[in-house]
Amino acid sequence: MTSFEELGVMPELLRAVADMGFENPMPVQEQVIPELLGESRDLVALAQTGTGKTAAFGLPLLQLIDPSHRYPQALVLAPTRELCLQIAGDLADYSKYMPDVEVLPVYGGSSIESQIRALRAGVQIIVATPGRLIDLIGRGVVSLDKVHTVVLDEADEMLNMGFVDSINDILDHVPDDRKLLLFSATMPAEVARIAKRYMREPKEIVVGTRNEGAANVRHVYFMVPARDKYATLKRVADYNPDIYAIIFCRTRRDTQEVADALIHDGYNADALHGDLSQQQRDLTMRKFRDRVTRLLVATDVAARGLDVDDLTHVINYGLPDDTAVYTHRSGRTGRAGKHGTSIAIIHQREKGRLREIERIIGKKFEHKDVPTPDRIIERQLYSLADRIERVAVKDDEIDRYVQGVEKKLSWLSTHDLIKRVLSLEFNRLLDYYKDAPTIENISDKPERKKRHEAPADDRDKDRRTAERGMARIYVNAGKNDGFYAGNLIDMLNHTVQGPRVDVGRIDLMPGYSLFDVRKADAGRVVSALKGADFLGKRLYSEVADRDKDYAHASGRKSRSAGDAPAKKRKKK
Repeated sequence: MTSFEELGVMPELLRAVADMGFENPMPVQEQVIPELLGESRDLVALAQTGTGKTAAFGLPLLQLIDPSHRYPQALVLAPTRELCLQIAGDLADYSKYMPDVEVLPVYGGSSIESQIRALRAGVQIIVATPGRLIDLIGRGVVSLDKVHTVVLDEADEMLNMGFVDSINDILDHVPDDRKLLLFSATMPAEVARIAKRYMREPKEIVVGTRNEGAANVRHVYFMVPARDKYATLKRVADYNPDIYAIIFCRTRRDTQEVADALIHDGYNADALHGDLSQQQRDLTMRKFRDRVTRLLVATDVAARGLDVDDLTHVINYGLPDDTAVYTHRSGRTGRAGKHGTSIAIIHQREKGRLREIERIIGKKFEHKDVPTPDRIIERQLYSLADRIERVAVKDDEIDRYVQGVEKKLSWLSTHDLIKRVLSLEFNRLLDYYKDAPTIENISDKPERKKRHEAPADDRDKDRRTAERGMARIYVNAGKNDGFYAGNLIDMLNHTVQGPRVDVGRIDLMPGYSLFDVRKADAGRVVSALKGADFLGKRLYSEVADRDKDYAHASGRKSRSAGDAPAKKRKKK
């Protein structure tokens, strides 16, 4: 097996690496380090988060620094403050036996004056977020004209966050003959364009397959009605007693609502999103790293730079639109040689998206039924039994108390004692699941087509019928109006007051649409949509009537809502 010494790493760095417990290089390090220490050429490395990328570029970067010159010689760009600090911290650890090398993290949300003072004192490596670095360049306090190496870490994520113009601006301030290293989990078109514009015949190193999921990650999904998503999330958490997970939501609002609900229901949960102050973000992430919080509900952007190796699960509370985002999410578990599980809780209409992700990452998702209360309670009980078996007993300290407790409980049989110990832990769980509703598992198997289709009128009536526990809502806008599912969701988010509305099945017709919401939300939804404006069309909405012909009614409702009546055709 190859060693770091055989890769050409110098003694000072070898000592630091040994202190950190690294014995042998990981695959990305084994491929990248000799390239960077060898011939001077640009490099594109595609590897998942958690595969050792920082050491892959960090060790050779430090080795190529001239400590006698106190000006910036290398630049690392990262998308977030957290990742910036993580990289700078790792480089500082690697360079502990290189006292003349200074590494400076430069990021927003911290005193710019202190960063300016550090720059003026002299540093050789700058690790920066694009926005703050642009600010410092504009103030004339940082010069990049002697930088010989630039690293773009998490390049795909930087472009997803809208930093393409900033990256272009920064690269225009470094010498033309610099070496450019681009590290990314995926290779979307925007990253390829950056490579084509600024790199000269780059060598490409791929650890694994482009866009594939991490090898140690198992991919599982539960397909349930919209109304049961949150209940499913709780059952997943209860079924895994040692869970330590990030739950990804699409929006800040979803993130806060799910976290608030989990906290209310007694879970050790917290929210991480862009509406939090930097102080709140730092506290939330510290609690999660220390495992005070076991479930972190987060948006994708906010979770960037949160470096945790021991996650048992990543939970997708709905699938992202971009497969690269799913790859980033799932790559946060199964790190450092450990195994992890990526779970998706989806609606039936997301099944096509799931299959597309499967095709791109080259992994098959396992379809699972939502755990039943009996299975959850059994799993929790056995977990407690395991903890009792493994607990460290301090005989010398506890023996003096055992005799008195044993005497007090002597009237109990072993069977009764076990029942009481378990009841102390599980009465709440037993009470909670005693009358728990059944969660409908939507079958993964496609329905077989019937030999004779139902009459069109019956199919239309089925379309006007809500799923169990839901209300069917009619609105007089459809595909002919340019009204699609995204428009509907956006309109509900902006017009309906109060808690967010979960939308179930959506049927888009040429002149109208039908969709499901929880029965409790139906009144708010109808009131909000009545009279609302969509591209100049006044909307009408009502709770759908199964016996009503909406194909014809939509035209009449549109006119009654203020549309101009159609002109009558003149008789010849």
